[in-house]
Amino acid sequence: MRRLLLGLAGVISFIALWKAAYTWNWAPRGTLPDPFVIPIAVVGEWQSGHLLPAVGSSLIHYVWGLGAGTAAGFLVGLMAASSRWFDDFHFMLARILRPIPPLAWVVFAIAWFQVSHAGAAFVISIGVFWVNYFATAAGVANVDPRYYELARAFGHGGFVSRVLTITLPGAAPGILSGMRTGVGQAWMTLIAAELLGVPGMGQQMNSAAGVGAYDAVVVYMLAISLIYSISDGLFALIQNRLLRWRP
Repeated sequence: MRRLLLGLAGVISFIALWKAAYTWNWAPRGTLPDPFVIPIAVVGEWQSGHLLPAVGSSLIHYVWGLGAGTAAGFLVGLMAASSRWFDDFHFMLARILRPIPPLAWVVFAIAWFQVSHAGAAFVISIGVFWVNYFATAAGVANVDPRYYELARAFGHGGFVSRVLTITLPGAAPGILSGMRTGVGQAWMTLIAAELLGVPGMGQQMNSAAGVGAYDAVVVYMLAISLIYSISDGLFALIQNRLLRWRP
């Protein structure tokens, strides 16, 4: 109850600060909406028929980008931490590509896929890839080597058998934490990719800002927050289910 009350107090304080900024024009006039008109703006976007199609469109490339980036990051990270040969083979390439932000690939995404769901999914997958790559590699590298010695003693010396019985269970907490981080990282990359014209909530935000409808921009920001909270909560349930063996 104490945590809940303090959380509500934090939200109320934020809204009060927002209202003060609007009232005393702390931001350039017309660029900050009144927080008390946001509910009306939500109803307006709903009735206009723009909100749900934008959410549905964003979810298409969100799901594809998240899935592709998670799978690729997991597999490459697993190989990097499990195979010394593969780690030596790719480590220089990883250090060259890692500093390049996902949005730098937007130019190629447009050239290869035009303005489409595939292009947005491509950009999203790059951001998600690195999160899962490092989380998986670190999780696998931190598995206690004594577990592998014990596995060999019981006849589990093969690579596949070792991965299934020792590596994945031992690294699961780190791997799943990376996947959960990727769920949020995908949203941050998605909105930026959509600002270039891919249909979705980012495009609607950009269009609304272009005509000065900043209350509508806030509506889509809140929609993103709500969807992320739901997806993160669902993943947390899956994570707790898979890690129920932990003390």
